[in-house]
Amino acid sequence: MSLAHSRAGHEGPARGRPRSEAVERSIIEGVMKLLEDGVPLGDLSIERIARTAGVGKATIYRRWSGKEELFVDVLRAAEPEDPELPGTSMRDDLIVLLESLRQRGLMNRSSAMVHNVYAQMKSSPKLWNAYHATVVDPRRRLGYEVLRRGQQNGELRADVDVELVNDIFVGPMLVRAVMRPESELPEDLAERIVDTLLEGLRPAKP
Repeated sequence: MSLAHSRAGHEGPARGRPRSEAVERSIIEGVMKLLEDGVPLGDLSIERIARTAGVGKATIYRRWSGKEELFVDVLRAAEPEDPELPGTSMRDDLIVLLESLRQRGLMNRSSAMVHNVYAQMKSSPKLWNAYHATVVDPRRRLGYEVLRRGQQNGELRADVDVELVNDIFVGPMLVRAVMRPESELPEDLAERIVDTLLEGLRPAKP
C-alpha cells in the first residue's frame, strides 16, 4: 500500500516541509521491524523508532503528531488497500466492501504482527479510538453511502434504516473473520452474504 493511499483520510501535516515518500516508508518499516521483533507497542518510543529508521525525532514529528497517529498509519500500511467501488450497482459495491473485510480477516489470521498489534491496541483506548476515527468510521460511512444510493436507485427499500442495514450486511463477515477465527472464509462468501440479505431488502415488485 502506498503511503499516499494509506493517509488518504488524513488532513495532512499542519506544519513542516512536504513529506518524502521514501522517508515515510523508512519510518513505517522501522516500526514494523520493531513490532515483528516482538517489541510491545507500549515500549515503542519516538526515539527508538527514529533510531531504527535512521532518522531524527524531528523528522517523525513533522509527519505525525505522536505515536497514536503513527501506529494507525502502520496498521493501514499492513492491511489490504481500501477497495475502489465499481459503482455499477448497490449489489456490486456491497460485495466489494465485504470482500475487503474478508481480506482483512485473512490478513489478521496470517500476519502475527497485525494480530498482535490489534490485540495490544484494544488495551489502549486512545490508540483504539484513533484507529476507529481514521480507519473504521470512514469505511462505515462508505457503506452508508452505498446503501443510500441503493435507496435512491430503487435497489433497496426506502423504509429501512441504513445504519441498521449496514450492520446486518457487515455482521456475518465480522463474526466469521473476528469472533470465530476457526471459521472458513471462502472466496464467494461476500457474494453469498449480499445475495441472501438482498432477497428480503429489495423493494416489492408491483
